[in-house]
Amino acid sequence: MKLGIIGLPNVGKSTLFNAITKAGAEAANYPFCTIEPNVGVVTVPDPRIRRLHEIYNSKRTIYTTIEFCDIAGLVKGASQGEGLGNKFLGHIRDVAAIVHVVRCFEDENIVHVSGKIDPLADIETINTELILADIEVLEKRIGKVAKVARNDKEAARELAILEKVNAFLAEGKSARAMTDLDEEEAGFVEGLNLLSYKPIIYVANVSEDDAADAESNGYVQKVKEFAASEGAQAVTICAEIEQEISELDDDEKADYLQELGIEESGLDKLVKASYRLLNLISFLTAGEDECRAWTITEGTKAPQAAGKIHTDFERGFIRAETIGYDTFIDQCGGSMTRAKELGLLRSEGKEYVVKDGDIITFLFNV
Repeated sequence: MKLGIIGLPNVGKSTLFNAITKAGAEAANYPFCTIEPNVGVVTVPDPRIRRLHEIYNSKRTIYTTIEFCDIAGLVKGASQGEGLGNKFLGHIRDVAAIVHVVRCFEDENIVHVSGKIDPLADIETINTELILADIEVLEKRIGKVAKVARNDKEAARELAILEKVNAFLAEGKSARAMTDLDEEEAGFVEGLNLLSYKPIIYVANVSEDDAADAESNGYVQKVKEFAASEGAQAVTICAEIEQEISELDDDEKADYLQELGIEESGLDKLVKASYRLLNLISFLTAGEDECRAWTITEGTKAPQAAGKIHTDFERGFIRAETIGYDTFIDQCGGSMTRAKELGLLRSEGKEYVVKDGDIITFLFNV
């Protein structure tokens, strides 16, 4: 899973990237500090894996990961090549989802590229550039398809969808906000790889003073309302605090967040929002050799989940022995022997849909 962090210059996106990845990307107070995208791979925090490691005393403990890409700051006119526009737009095409950092704090020492703090205007600036880039792609495609649509029913159907999306974008609205696409249309539009159709998380970056009570920040409220209008995710983060806690160990981090009145770190918020946005869940495998989390799409059946581990597991799938993590801990005391005695370890076949937190042992034969 690769997420692209974007935003106008000086909104705190590189500071946030540094904090959550500890990758050391430069974060300076001037536009276009980030030119080539910095990439960092982040371990997804999962206390379930830590607990399983303690139970099994496993030799290896492997968490799932997310790849964050810090993409250059964008300015108005990027779709026409302004600033680093072409590079910016090209890098966005490569990510599964967008993390759009929006400045929701006042600080006279940090310049704003527009000269004032207005998160909705900032969002509109970037979304407009993505929409304009998409319109250019669609119009080229429409020109080609229109030539054959008169004598080709499939091309005519494609043309109708292209024109429908193009008309929506012409209203200044992102393709992701379209709610009247049927399943076939949605599948086709997804295949176009439009920038404004990519799933997005809006990150309201607040000051340290507002971090504990961010909901009272008027800027944050506006960002969340806008995200809801698009069916997008929105989280509130203080990049400054994230930078501070990135240097602490887990215990110190928890104490510091508690002291500040913050329930969870920005990374935890981003991970949860990312999983919700992309319909992802994790199943678990556990034993003395290894405890591990595996990320799959919600709705995945057991054989395909097995294939995530190895193609032989899917090809020779027999059954899956599984128990939910909470059941394993709360009712079985972390003992698989006890789970069998209580009849809580289930045997599931090819049609079983894997659930988040399932601890699974796959049986196969090739």
